[in-house]
Amino acid sequence: MGVSLKCQYGLRALFELSRNWEGGLLRIPAIAKTQYIPERFLENILNQLRGGGFVKSRRGRGGGFQLSKPPASITVAEVVRFIDGQIYSLDCEGDPPLHRCELKKRCVFKPLWRNARAALEDVYNSVTLQDLLDQELRGDSPDYCI
Repeated sequence: MGVSLKCQYGLRALFELSRNWEGGLLRIPAIAKTQYIPERFLENILNQLRGGGFVKSRRGRGGGFQLSKPPASITVAEVVRFIDGQIYSLDCEGDPPLHRCELKKRCVFKPLWRNARAALEDVYNSVTLQDLLDQELRGDSPDYCI
């Protein structure tokens, strides 16, 4: 159920671009410094996000990155799916499954994992970058991350 570090960096970069939504372009060093993202990873992630239509960029002097659409129109779920694929998958599902479970239809855990996935998808689908900005403005953000 975890989100990859690459995806966390991508979300943090998009959040920083959201903070500057109406302010124009941001350069990679500024995003990296504010969000504590290694620059060498950030450049690749932003280029991937550009390919996904989340950001646009301009090269050269005065260049940088900015969101390609309003923060209210980008959900956490969209970003997680784009970078990590499925939000949460079971190794025993899929075509072909990563792990062939001998329990098959007798597994009491499968409904639990499916419910956990549905709950996580609901949370990620219900939160936009704008929601995170609003949360920060209200002061609801914790002072630290674990």
